[in-house]
Amino acid sequence: MNSLSAPIAAPDAGYYQHALDRQTQLTKPPGSLGLLEDCAVRLAAMQHNERPKLERIHISVFAADHGIAEEGVSAFPQVVTMEMVKNFAAGGAAVNVLARHVDAHFEVVDVGLLQPVALPNIISHRAGAGTANFNRTAAMNDAQLTIALAAGQAAVERAVANQADLFIGGEMGIANTTSASALAAASLRIPAAEITGAGTGLNAGQIDHKAGVIDSALQQHQAALRSPLDILKALGGFEIAALTAAYISAAQNGLPVLIDGFISSVAALLATGINPGCVDWFFYGHCSAEKGHARVLQALNARPLLNLEMRLGEGSGAVLAVPLLQMACHLHNEMATFSQAQVSTA
Repeated sequence: MNSLSAPIAAPDAGYYQHALDRQTQLTKPPGSLGLLEDCAVRLAAMQHNERPKLERIHISVFAADHGIAEEGVSAFPQVVTMEMVKNFAAGGAAVNVLARHVDAHFEVVDVGLLQPVALPNIISHRAGAGTANFNRTAAMNDAQLTIALAAGQAAVERAVANQADLFIGGEMGIANTTSASALAAASLRIPAAEITGAGTGLNAGQIDHKAGVIDSALQQHQAALRSPLDILKALGGFEIAALTAAYISAAQNGLPVLIDGFISSVAALLATGINPGCVDWFFYGHCSAEKGHARVLQALNARPLLNLEMRLGEGSGAVLAVPLLQMACHLHNEMATFSQAQVSTA
């Protein structure tokens, strides 16, 4: 496995320019297809192909439990993490439905449930039986962080072996919006209240409590929050660490990434802090209704493809955007040029 700090090659500038030139010859006013044009041109540069394609989609959902759930920061009991993992394995979750629709390869990875789930179609890459309560101590130790990061890298290795054209990471873990909010607040150096939202459906008083727990933890760990990996170790979740490493590894392997909502974008923010070159390989599926997502997207200078007021997670918002990227490729590849169609240019 590559080191997370190993260099990342930029998408090919020559193919970018060729694709950009083609866009100017297609039978439409320049820029009239908006972000679809930019997506097609960027994919051409990433794939070293003047006719980009997205046929093989790989989805890895990472699941883990969180010790911070002890602080009463979620509307759902912690057992729901395991129950939802079983639902993923049975094909009954929203992301399963969407994955089938885009004919994606789907997998679920246990990075740290409280108890392992004995089902043959769950990949076990466990860093522990849930993280520690980060309002009392660091969420994980060095060894656990290393295992969680390796889980993300291993998922990308499987995607590359399957000749994937696109990687999507999803997550499941009760209380993981608390962890993500803490990670974002520490990374952006802002108070928790500015970025803490309803998560699984908290009311205003519960959101205030959640923000207070995060601020308490930020104060406790302040001296240790020196680097993105330090922040992950102190405040993170095993599944968020796996996502972070997966995004970097995908970029190192020249594999485009489509990022989901708030939690996934926080992982992307950490990934860019560890290895800035990975940002050139990211697309953003949607803008979540979760309070902090717009702030994180702003920090990433990201332009999401959709805004449907979703906040489910699982990778669902990213998978919804797959057909848009596919249509961007079809438009780029199949539209007639002005000369072919004998249409006058401006």
